[in-house]
Amino acid sequence: MDKEQVIEVISPKIRLVRLEKRYSQEKMAEVLGISKKTLIQIEKGRALAGWSNSIVLCSLFRDSEVLRSVLGDDPLEVIETIAHNGIDTPKDKTMGGRIWWKEISKKGSFLLQQNLVSQLFRIIDDQQYRWFSTFDIQEALMRLNELYGEE
Repeated sequence: MDKEQVIEVISPKIRLVRLEKRYSQEKMAEVLGISKKTLIQIEKGRALAGWSNSIVLCSLFRDSEVLRSVLGDDPLEVIETIAHNGIDTPKDKTMGGRIWWKEISKKGSFLLQQNLVSQLFRIIDDQQYRWFSTFDIQEALMRLNELYGEE
């Protein structure tokens, strides 16, 4: 995924997120920091949300089932990975990926997984901490080997 794909996927879902949270258009516009007119244009498909609005939506509604259905279990992880062109620092304890993730490879205490929805790859350790995220399988496999000590 890239920025444009995220925008295209998220834009038609804003109305559903709003309804999921039982927000009026006025409240949703206020929360997102946009005008009601802009929100209506996005909801009617006349405009796209844009990258900044996509970030705000994923940040403030990261627990949304609507967003999870199109981006996987942690929409903000997808946004962070795209914005930083990958994540390469240990952070964030995960829930282990039993629902949204499939195992690709395991080396020692490190597990390479792929998100079933967003196709994001990540490496977690046996304590469920995320060490690395990318959309590039080759980069993920290389990093898994490095973490395991097979450079």
